[in-house]
Amino acid sequence: MGDHGEESALTAGLTGILTGTGHRLAARVYYADTDFSGVVYHARYLEFLERGRSDFLRMAGVHHTELADGKHGERISWVVRRMEIDFAAPARIDDILTIDTGTEDISGARIFMAQTLSRGGEVLVKARVEAAIVGENGRPRRFPKEWLPAFMPKG
Repeated sequence: MGDHGEESALTAGLTGILTGTGHRLAARVYYADTDFSGVVYHARYLEFLERGRSDFLRMAGVHHTELADGKHGERISWVVRRMEIDFAAPARIDDILTIDTGTEDISGARIFMAQTLSRGGEVLVKARVEAAIVGENGRPRRFPKEWLPAFMPKG
């Protein structure tokens, strides 16, 4: 028996959308994301930000599974080198968060990304992330030139 398009409907908004400056993703805050006071536990914001970056990569055509399988000549992976986070206001259970991710710069093996987590237009968290691409040996690998158009800011 077919799924009558149910699978497509279920996954339609799962990875967010590409925007003129990067990527946007919606996520709901669940009970498991909160601490005893009912607000999002500070470490959980890292997971929301990671979802934003991962889905940005996926929609830009960079899939973690292909990197791990060596599609680009060797097995490569992403590592977070540095992260700055400013917490402005708390998120609470059942909030719908918007995760915006954009590229500020690419230099050698590194990419610098800016992210915000907001609720109804109110910015709750701002983050700046420096990530790098490394090969199987753990050494930095230059950012592939063919990826530049997908990641560099438009405009």
